[in-house]
Amino acid sequence: MMADRLARELRVRPDEQALARLTQIDRIEAEDHSPLGSWPAQIIDLALPRAEEAAHALSHVGMTGLLGIDLAGDLPPVDPDHFDMMLTIRPGAPAPWVSLRADRIESEAESILQAVYRTPVTATSLCRILRMNGNMPFRDAVALESFAYSALLGGSEFGHWNCMRGPEGSLQTNPFPVEVEREADHLTITLADRASGNGMSAIMRDALFNALVGALEDPTCPRVSLLGKGRCFSTGGVLGEFGTARDLAQAHIIRTTRSCALLLHELGDRADVVLNGACIGSGLEVPVAAAIRRATSDAWFQLPEVKMGLIPGAGGTVSITRAIGRQRACYMMLSGRRISAKAGLDWGLVQELV
Repeated sequence: MMADRLARELRVRPDEQALARLTQIDRIEAEDHSPLGSWPAQIIDLALPRAEEAAHALSHVGMTGLLGIDLAGDLPPVDPDHFDMMLTIRPGAPAPWVSLRADRIESEAESILQAVYRTPVTATSLCRILRMNGNMPFRDAVALESFAYSALLGGSEFGHWNCMRGPEGSLQTNPFPVEVEREADHLTITLADRASGNGMSAIMRDALFNALVGALEDPTCPRVSLLGKGRCFSTGGVLGEFGTARDLAQAHIIRTTRSCALLLHELGDRADVVLNGACIGSGLEVPVAAAIRRATSDAWFQLPEVKMGLIPGAGGTVSITRAIGRQRACYMMLSGRRISAKAGLDWGLVQELV
């Protein structure tokens, strides 16, 4: 496959001379450093003298994912704004770094490159959106994400995944998938469709939205706790519903109008969540929008959308980025790796283990 061939070629990272050439990149050459050209992603060795200058040039004229790699564990003092993610062998490195073992860092970087080359439009769109939404109001950033999500639903990368995945089973879910209980000024909202792993189906989303909007507009301003019943909080979107929307413009309106992540964000300090077991895709994106986030020790977190030709579409490019920072969010989204409860605590996905 072309993705594998190109990833093998990129095992040799640009040397100092190559980086010097990249510092002079112009708009004539920029297309080659995009999904339309040969280089939709680039590893840059941060130990080289002109690494930051090359990344600055590429980030301003190209549309390429930029992965900075620190093989010495020195945490070079480069400007992280130029990079989409930054990997290091330094244990326990602070944000925005992602710490990896020395025997794993190069293979992990190559794996991420392969992910980009397999879905270059999706991956580079993700990197661009994460760069754009940092200074936007939460509501506007959710709208930006949704525009891109609808565009990718109509793209060939999602179309290929959708054709290759095969038929799904029944879409039937619990018709009453959300339980709401009130005690004094405290509202408990529980995802309660155990049979589907609390899958975030359209029925689940609408029921959760109705519960959250009721709490937000309640003049008594109750506190709100969001829980997941059973062995996991939520396994995310129901695969059988992916690709079923025929009007992608209307799908964008529905996603933004019924955004549960936006409501949790607007509840502010009134909202808390407890995450347990699997928290996948939208089953992570939505609850991380809450101001107060706890998790059980068995919780784990994963964002698998990019390999499907999509980006997180339930508010995750906003909620997760604001919780852990753009570079670590990008790592989660491009790598698709599971993140443990302990790592989630260290990064700020959650603030406490219970």
